[in-house]
Amino acid sequence: MSMATVRSVHVGRVAPLGPQNTPSGFIKSPAAGIVAVHELGLDGDEQADHRVHGGRDKAVYGYAASHYEAWRRDFPEHAGAFEPGAVGENLAIDGLTEADICVGDVHAIGTALLQACQLRQPCFKFALRFGDDRLPPAMTINGRAGWYYRVLRTGQLSANDKVDLQERPNPDFSFARLVEVINHRNATPEELARLAAMSGLATQWRERIRRALDRA
Repeated sequence: MSMATVRSVHVGRVAPLGPQNTPSGFIKSPAAGIVAVHELGLDGDEQADHRVHGGRDKAVYGYAASHYEAWRRDFPEHAGAFEPGAVGENLAIDGLTEADICVGDVHAIGTALLQACQLRQPCFKFALRFGDDRLPPAMTINGRAGWYYRVLRTGQLSANDKVDLQERPNPDFSFARLVEVINHRNATPEELARLAAMSGLATQWRERIRRALDRA
């Protein structure tokens, strides 16, 4: 964690995406200089469909910059486009992957305080971005999904800021493990019950897991 840094910051306005001109904020551009962090995200960033994007538990999207090498290897036809910002992230981060970050981790980045609270689950707009329907299921299977932060303290951040771990309430439950539980349904009932009560996990996810346990 001491070596983790923000490589680049990305924001985007709602614009037409794909052959049907679907409104989306997926396309992000590098943000120069210092960027304000508000309760619902970064200054200059927008989402088109607030039913499934944005909100307090999806305020800032973080992604491991190291994943792009693997995307270029797996999909060489898109190699020129797989650069930081390409999957719609706000923060491309060096020195962190899903295996290094745990559910509920609190990170100080610049003067903002962010809590990693859920895994990204890709939607059809990832396919529209590249014109390739294989990409969303590939992200689900390979687990290179990234994570969403909620904003605990507003502030400012910029490229090259350190990502400093402040709190780790669930040290034995990484986001890599969450990939296995959520995407591959690899969990015992006891583990699901623990996850449903886990501090720091997004409210919507806790409720969904509780409903699954009730049905079981």
